[in-house]
Amino acid sequence: MTHHRSLMTLLGLLVVLIASSQMAIAQATIAATDFTKVGLSGGQFLKIGVGARATGMAGAHSAVANDLSSVFWNPAGLASIKKYAADFSQTFWFGGMSHNFAAAVIPISENYRMAASFTNFTSGDIQVTTMDQQDGTGGIYQVSDVAIGLTFAGSLTEQFSFGVTAKYISMGFTNMNAGGVLFDVGTRYETGFEGIVLGFNISSLGSQMEYTGSDVARTNNPIDGINTLPVDMRLLTSPFDMPLSFRMGIGADLCKGALFEPEIDESGVLQHSLVTAVDFETFSDVSEQFAFGAEYTWKEFVSLRAGYRMGSDQFGFAGGVGIRYVSEDFSGRIDYSINPTINLGLINRVSIALRFD
Repeated sequence: MTHHRSLMTLLGLLVVLIASSQMAIAQATIAATDFTKVGLSGGQFLKIGVGARATGMAGAHSAVANDLSSVFWNPAGLASIKKYAADFSQTFWFGGMSHNFAAAVIPISENYRMAASFTNFTSGDIQVTTMDQQDGTGGIYQVSDVAIGLTFAGSLTEQFSFGVTAKYISMGFTNMNAGGVLFDVGTRYETGFEGIVLGFNISSLGSQMEYTGSDVARTNNPIDGINTLPVDMRLLTSPFDMPLSFRMGIGADLCKGALFEPEIDESGVLQHSLVTAVDFETFSDVSEQFAFGAEYTWKEFVSLRAGYRMGSDQFGFAGGVGIRYVSEDFSGRIDYSINPTINLGLINRVSIALRFD
């Protein structure tokens, strides 16, 4: 009977989440049926998920994030990290492009943490082409986007934590560059009931950015056909918005009382863990999305993950696996995830997490 009540409570919270998401949709800048802003936001690399654990669950991670990938999914999750830690992740994007993430965290007091992160998206070499030389001019260029972040997170109570990230963004291609500062804000609430956790996050708050550089400079005659001295000119570029997003989720470990009682051996190792999570996301430039994910862990050693994303024009099913190593003063985890796309191929991710006691 207790498990039945717990299940009904979980279902009730899911209903509340869905109802709240519908209210957020109604207040969003664009409606699901009005795509006038699709493709008008820059900085699209800021929307690429980090961490093979999270992406193996299709991105249903804002409530259950408790490692350094929290910098992306919900910075409040950093408050769960008690010791020094570092994470590294690489995403093998389609078309030979690569997305890389690295972060480290230090405890600055019993309740507060400080983390630094670095994210890079690069296209690799691209041939320069023109209308007259469509096979290439012999020159090459690269697209290189970078985000450098500093995150402050902490626990205000045993149940409520918060996190704030300030990140400097630089986006460049050929001799053009745009840059500025954005902010992420997140909160996490442990309800205290059957291990259920709620998470909320707003990402990429900031002003518009604009490309500048030597490629917008020109030297031309002011009037064609008239013998005048050339003058220096500058092409006007249009400012663009960043991909503002709002994410909220609910998660719980069903083997910690929600549906099953925890099984712990004589050495204190949890025998089984089944984390389930649901996330709702709404963006300033695409329609809203739902993500559903689950992670089963056996004896805190090996994990299997699966998830599904609704509302995306490319992503659907996801999966992954992870292995953890623990010693007296060090622990590490290596994770792998795969995200098939509808017509862009497979997206593979590999992550390494290190913890120092």
